[in-house]
Amino acid sequence: MKLIDGRAVAADIIAEVSAAAAELRAAGTDPTLAIVVPTQDEATAWYVRSIERTAAKAGVTSRVEHLTDPDAADIAELLRKLSADPSVHGVICQTPLPDGVLLEEVAAHIDPSKDVDGASPTSLGRLAAGLPTFAPATAAAVLELLHREEVVLTGTRTVVVGRSTVVGKPAALLLLNEHATVTVCHSRTAELAAVCAEADVLVVAVGRPHFVGAEHIKPGAVVIDVGTNPTDDGGLVGDVDPAGAEGRAGSLTPVPGGVGPVTAALLLRHTVAAARG
Repeated sequence: MKLIDGRAVAADIIAEVSAAAAELRAAGTDPTLAIVVPTQDEATAWYVRSIERTAAKAGVTSRVEHLTDPDAADIAELLRKLSADPSVHGVICQTPLPDGVLLEEVAAHIDPSKDVDGASPTSLGRLAAGLPTFAPATAAAVLELLHREEVVLTGTRTVVVGRSTVVGKPAALLLLNEHATVTVCHSRTAELAAVCAEADVLVVAVGRPHFVGAEHIKPGAVVIDVGTNPTDDGGLVGDVDPAGAEGRAGSLTPVPGGVGPVTAALLLRHTVAAARG
């Protein structure tokens, strides 16, 4: 089984972003990404630290805005404020959100031109319609990795496990745009393992440690593990059990070191694109 090196892909993207950011700074624009963090979730904290480190390497300024026990109005107000700030070019809102707060509702307050993580209903609608927009970075990272691996998607049987608007649904839309035949599975899918085992490309984004095992994987399948589940010792594991994938999958994205680094790099690519206007 081949492990797909997300860090190498991210390094290529960061080099591209770094050159573009240097050009912008020379012209008087400091590309800046604002990150709103309304949660104490440890997996989110790990991800935000990753973005900050990657931004520093790429020459993009990152501003982390923490909110303590916010409600929807607090989050929306900050997102509106950052969207109106001419020194900020990209705005993202981290999840999970407080109980009762929907990402789609608060993300509606992000200016679409600065919505570099494709979270607003406007961005998601444009994605569904096949119009130019910033796609959610994690979903875009799935496609970036498949492209880098030269996986033929046209006509390919692809299964996405998870239907969130952050990963599952936009990943399915991006795969449809590549002419893949896409099935989206979720918690109420009957005979889930059997459905997954038909996939040539399996994308897993459910947030459950080692949920997918050998019985879910077609021999030779490309498996993209989007999961980032914190462990008691401070590490991360994915949604796919590597031991189960070994001997079944043709290739697998490791956790950490797979989708995560590419996601962070694409957020910065999107931020630089937004700064260019």
